[in-house]
Amino acid sequence: MGRNDNRMNLPEGTEEVTAAGVATNVPPSTDTPQFNWTVPTEIVPLPSQGRFYPDGHPLHGETTAEIRFMTAKDEDILTSRALLKEGLAIDRLLQNILVNKDIEVNSLLVGDKNALIVAARITGYGNEYNTNVTCPSCDTVGEYSFELSVEDNTKDIDIHIESHEATRTENNTFVVELPLTKANVECRLLTGKDELKLAKEAQRRSKKKQNETTLTSQLKSFIVSVNGDSNPLALAAFVQTLPARDSRYLRSFYSDITPNLDMNQVYECASCGYTADMEVPLTADFFWPK
Repeated sequence: MGRNDNRMNLPEGTEEVTAAGVATNVPPSTDTPQFNWTVPTEIVPLPSQGRFYPDGHPLHGETTAEIRFMTAKDEDILTSRALLKEGLAIDRLLQNILVNKDIEVNSLLVGDKNALIVAARITGYGNEYNTNVTCPSCDTVGEYSFELSVEDNTKDIDIHIESHEATRTENNTFVVELPLTKANVECRLLTGKDELKLAKEAQRRSKKKQNETTLTSQLKSFIVSVNGDSNPLALAAFVQTLPARDSRYLRSFYSDITPNLDMNQVYECASCGYTADMEVPLTADFFWPK
């Protein structure tokens, strides 16, 4: 969602929400009784089903999380210059609408966070998502309509764990053998905090005009140990010399075992008739519909 950070042309008079501030959870009451209402809430299914959170986490063993519907006050968060600049607008929105305030957005598994983001968008603007799409076949750019949903829209990761002949540990990590080096690599699932750290590192390297290290940075972030060795220096050296074949396999494995929404939908080009499964593109139109 950090790709929306550059959307800074806000209407004159927009109320500013500072990077340190969070909007109130309930719209302020008025003296007029008919304007006093309770904002509805939504129960959101979690792709992880609460299986991979440690004991003591508010979502440990929980299959759902409750959010309230977006309000006009929440839109102030989405248009806050300070929060957009820091890449924190979406996180602050989620923190604000979560009913259980013991849940920290940064502690959410990435797939669960994605489900809450989609659910929040549906409560605010409906499940119809119109955005421009470039046809992979003829390069024609045209508006396409996607239907957003978080119901029965998650993948069964147990099937993927079995297909990779991987094992799950008591620490909610996963061990898989790589096809070429035969190394046993232990992986963990990333959280919102990890995602933010990777985004900031990419931004830092971009500002310094350094080469991108997206793939190796991702590998370093989710690899816990290799053949039982968890020394950070050893892991960094392993990633740097990892054969491309094993690197690709490991990234595919991680994608397969990550509980997440299935965002693939059928796309059909109005110009050339090309049809294919396409991942729903999360553009600026997602939270800033025209």
